[in-house]
Amino acid sequence: MNYHEFLLFAGLAIVGAYWLPRFISGREPAASALLIAAGLACALMIDDAPPLFSPIADPEWWEILSELTVIVALFATGMRLDAVSPFARWRATWPLLVIAMPLTIGAMVMAGLAAGWPLASALLLGAVLAPTDPVLAGDVQVGPPTEGGEHPVRFALTTEAGLNDGLAFPFVYLALAVAAGLTGGDLLHWFAFDVAYCIIAGAAVGALAGWMLGQVVFRWPSPNVLADTGSGVLALAGVLLCYGLAEYIHAYGFIACFVGGLAFRRVEAQHSFHSNLHVFNLAIEHALTAVLLLMTGAALGTYASWVRWEHVAIAASLVFVVRPLSGWVTLAGAGLPRRERFVTAAFGVRGIGSLYYLAFAAGTAQVPALADLWLTVLVTIGLSALVHGLSAGAALAGIRADCEPESEVEGAR
Repeated sequence: MNYHEFLLFAGLAIVGAYWLPRFISGREPAASALLIAAGLACALMIDDAPPLFSPIADPEWWEILSELTVIVALFATGMRLDAVSPFARWRATWPLLVIAMPLTIGAMVMAGLAAGWPLASALLLGAVLAPTDPVLAGDVQVGPPTEGGEHPVRFALTTEAGLNDGLAFPFVYLALAVAAGLTGGDLLHWFAFDVAYCIIAGAAVGALAGWMLGQVVFRWPSPNVLADTGSGVLALAGVLLCYGLAEYIHAYGFIACFVGGLAFRRVEAQHSFHSNLHVFNLAIEHALTAVLLLMTGAALGTYASWVRWEHVAIAASLVFVVRPLSGWVTLAGAGLPRRERFVTAAFGVRGIGSLYYLAFAAGTAQVPALADLWLTVLVTIGLSALVHGLSAGAALAGIRADCEPESEVEGAR
């Protein structure tokens, strides 16, 4: 299969992934799984896989594409939230970040050690797979800006995905430090810089950049504001501004993008221009995601003979046991009804963020058991896309049926 033949295949696969589910329902919940399946089929049909299908040997493009996809999604996620106060709205979010995420990391570390991997690899596995995904979790997150009707489950899953991608970074750096031979001084530096400084500075930069961009777009100059132009490319400018500034001062750009989207939206929360920005961001996000999902499926096909039972077992344990159980226990005091508590606990979608973290780590240092890590992550993403994608519509429909205000909003869409 040459380059132009692959372009033809990719175009047909993307159309088919979004079109075929229409014969079954009005949603596209299976699009992610179908794109991965198409990539898998593509790789199985060719004899020699191109470098783009081989992240173990050549992770550079995987890092670049997944990084851009995630930062676009994070800024858009922050911008979509219609209401962030009162503080009680975050009652389910904080336990998922502070308790469920470390529990997930710990469980994945134990799974990696049980599989016979070095501690550094097991810790990296936990860091890579712990965060939920702001990209593939769109079916269970809040809707476009100014729609209203943000159900507590959707709000919790949206804010969790918006923040935990950045919060996973300290554990990635800790794994790389362990691989290099961690000392007591390294551990102190890790906590002071990688945990405290990078998180706080990332949030501060995002808040400042988002607020300043909001002033430029909505306030200055007042007789002729940029928002009147309706140019959606300003959404991409906001992404690049927040991320670039945070990375320039060695803070976490992922956190800056989400907080930047929040701060930008708060300047003029009800302005109709947010809908233009959302549509522009969504188009970029969907295009990049489709390419990455095809690449994920193609990588699975390329490495199909390498997959062993432990890779599948770790992936299945995360999707079916670790995330649902840790989420269920964590949300005990969140005040959610049983059904909503279960859906929030179970729908921790894994996806593009995990690809970025692993590609970043592989390009930064010598990582032991790298092939095992890639195979486990690829299998996990494929399994998550299949299980969560096919069940999201039914799960959220069941919740909406129990919530009259949400039903009214959905009916108006």
